[in-house]
Amino acid sequence: MVVHRDRPDGPCGVTVPDLPGCFSAGDTLAEALANAREAIALYVEDVLASAEPVPEPSSEVDPDGGIVAAVPLDDGLLSEKAIRVSVTLPSRLLTLIDRAAGPRGRSGLLAEAVVAHLGRRKAK
Repeated sequence: MVVHRDRPDGPCGVTVPDLPGCFSAGDTLAEALANAREAIALYVEDVLASAEPVPEPSSEVDPDGGIVAAVPLDDGLLSEKAIRVSVTLPSRLLTLIDRAAGPRGRSGLLAEAVVAHLGRRKAK
């Protein structure tokens, strides 16, 4: 990300060149970085909900008069690792899920349904 500040004691603006349209701000540097971290997480969630790939980070950033900074993200947000979970569903619903799943299986159908749901939620 790139932090822009007009005055040493003034508010900060943050842009994220690798994520078009992702920006944030804060009255202090700490607040701007915290807000940027939240903006990046929300941006990535939206991209994932739309089933689009998350842009790869650039190896070089043009600060354009600002200061380049980095913040850690929640690794779980970007992880593709499959994790086994246990859910409780009525048996009639589980039967319908299994019938509809076909070759992709129960997990595949449920994952597709969640992605579709998140995409609809984003569109509202």
